[in-house]
Amino acid sequence: MQGTALLASIPGSLPARPPAAATTATTVFLPKEHGSWSLVLEPLLLGLFIAPSSAGGALTVTALAGFFARRPCKALAAADAARRRTARETVVLFSALGIAGLFVVYVLGGIAPLWPLLLAAPLAGLFAWFDAQNGSRDAAAEVAGSAAFALVPAALATLAGWPAGPALTLAAVALTRSVPTVLLVRTSLRRAKGGRGGLLLPVLGAAGAASVLTLLSARSLLPPWAALPAWGLFARSLWFASPFRPAWPARRIGLFEALLGTAYIGAIISAYLG
Repeated sequence: MQGTALLASIPGSLPARPPAAATTATTVFLPKEHGSWSLVLEPLLLGLFIAPSSAGGALTVTALAGFFARRPCKALAAADAARRRTARETVVLFSALGIAGLFVVYVLGGIAPLWPLLLAAPLAGLFAWFDAQNGSRDAAAEVAGSAAFALVPAALATLAGWPAGPALTLAAVALTRSVPTVLLVRTSLRRAKGGRGGLLLPVLGAAGAASVLTLLSARSLLPPWAALPAWGLFARSLWFASPFRPAWPARRIGLFEALLGTAYIGAIISAYLG
């Protein structure tokens, strides 16, 4: 023992042990795409605050379980045995949470109010198909995934007893934030890296979405002034498309969009509850 300790005290006398790669649950299930956090959490918070219900809370648990289960499902085929084992345990955990959430939804709210999820299912399926082909960062995949979660607030609203019109309007509010944002950020990052890509489509998308919310507000399906935050998003799109657009790295753009999304959701919630 003393000889070993002596050898260990001499630099280079014993081969250094490489640090063991820690395989924890968080490294398996936490999504790497930081922008996805905002596009998932914002619609859920919007629906929970504006149309709260116990069944809606249970559906939110199921939605989050599905979101966090995506990465461990892909890790089930990992080469590392420890990572596969952790992935299996994580998938089992989130599957149990998702099933339990659906059961609570069924007990408290029934199946009929979940009809808005029929609109989200094809979009979720399209994203899953792209993801299975390692194409989750394709434009179509990101738009489909963000739009699928943007439709969840409609189901939260129907579980709270809302009729179809106002419920779909709430989904439109979430879609106004998510889809044009995906298009704008993708194009901005591509151009920042020297790539080519027109900003006309994101700008027109933001303008069209804000116009739709303005029309819904005029028809009393949306509270007065609730369309103003959407025009704020349009102004941001114009800024990013102008010669004065900020030369920000991806991380800073992500932080800016997270703060902007929080402000947008907060303004909409205030408009509904104020």
